[in-house]
Amino acid sequence: MANPLRDLFFGTVAPKKELVEAITPRRTFDDVILPLSTRRALDFALSQIKKHDLIFHQWGLGERHSTGRGLAFNFAGPPGTGKTICAEAIANALGKKLLVVRYSEVESLWAGETSKNVAAVFRAAAEHDAVLFFDEADAIASRRFSSVTQGYQREANAVVNVLLKELEEFDGATIFATNLAANFDPAFERRIRTHILFEMPGAPERAEIWKVQLHARKTPLADDVDFAELGEKFTASGGDIKNAVLKAAQMATTEPGDDDDKQIHQRHFEAGMQDVIAAKKVMDQTLFAEGDGSAMPNGLGGFFDSFARTQEGQSEQIEALTRRLGETERATRALPGIVERFDDAARTAQNQLRADLTVQVGELSGQLSGIAQEAQNAAGENSAMRETLGAQLREHQTKLDDLFTRLQSEREAQNTNTAQWKTQILIAWGIGGAALIAAVAALALALRG
Repeated sequence: MANPLRDLFFGTVAPKKELVEAITPRRTFDDVILPLSTRRALDFALSQIKKHDLIFHQWGLGERHSTGRGLAFNFAGPPGTGKTICAEAIANALGKKLLVVRYSEVESLWAGETSKNVAAVFRAAAEHDAVLFFDEADAIASRRFSSVTQGYQREANAVVNVLLKELEEFDGATIFATNLAANFDPAFERRIRTHILFEMPGAPERAEIWKVQLHARKTPLADDVDFAELGEKFTASGGDIKNAVLKAAQMATTEPGDDDDKQIHQRHFEAGMQDVIAAKKVMDQTLFAEGDGSAMPNGLGGFFDSFARTQEGQSEQIEALTRRLGETERATRALPGIVERFDDAARTAQNQLRADLTVQVGELSGQLSGIAQEAQNAAGENSAMRETLGAQLREHQTKLDDLFTRLQSEREAQNTNTAQWKTQILIAWGIGGAALIAAVAALALALRG
């Protein structure tokens, strides 16, 4: 298939690759071990193809039905259950080639190109009179978008529409194989003639699958190999058993000794399957929240069991969430009471604080009253002191007046001695001035106190 980006930028054209791979079928139904119900459905599908000419040509139904004459089959089931082998076996039984279509080869970067490639695939199948086989068909036949808002959605819907139209007009056999049949667009249900469910093999089928994976004459098996025990012990698909057999053979070749003497023992088969289980566990751990991923579901019933276990796990999570919601609801209902109790406590604290402040204010008021009384008492004492000092000053003034009068009399009586009189006058005035100054200082100190 041409590389559109390279053609766009460099103008070169690569050698065109075929959209389908033409296979000359070699495997038959003897190469696959299937449950009885699956094998019967395949036999019926094969008979429909073989009687196609009888119905539409000899019986004339082709003249009445110009479209819808093709035979489309849907092989649905877990990986490794034999869908591809059975498609090749059907082509082998019909003596036709098998055209294998892979969506990665049909899909194109350019809008409208994928639809053209789908139409070209059906033309090639008609030209070769081959059985057309769509592997991983859910990739190309997926559900159409009900609301188209993006270009890729429009392109995907166009591809499905073209596929439905070509399938309706195709006169040959078409086989779809898928692990996810639920992803198919509902319109394919009417156009697919038969749906065949490929279930996981049971223990007897698994024992046979272990056996057919080996060459009947060339593979050296030890005497301890027990295929029935392997079938009972490991629930696995045919593909898993194939991988386990190859791993067991590789392990046996690494044993010490001469290659001609080496054999595959039971322990090699068991170890090979354990490796396959471990690999599946690594892959499954990103897909499943629980489970060890050590065994595939047992057919459709196993799928629903796995789905039920997932639903149970989700139910438990929902119950846990419901319990937590209930607890949250109860806590929410309790919030008003908690707030009310908090308000009561706040009011009590406020009342207590108010009472304490009242007591402290009362004590402070008493202290201020005592201080005021003491100040008043001190003021009264100062007033009495002022009166005493005033009386003393008046008394000194009286004495000074008496002394002056007496000195005046003496001056008049003794006017002959002038110097003595002046000296006495000065002394008297000095004593009176000192007494007056002392009285004034005492009064000032009392008033300041």
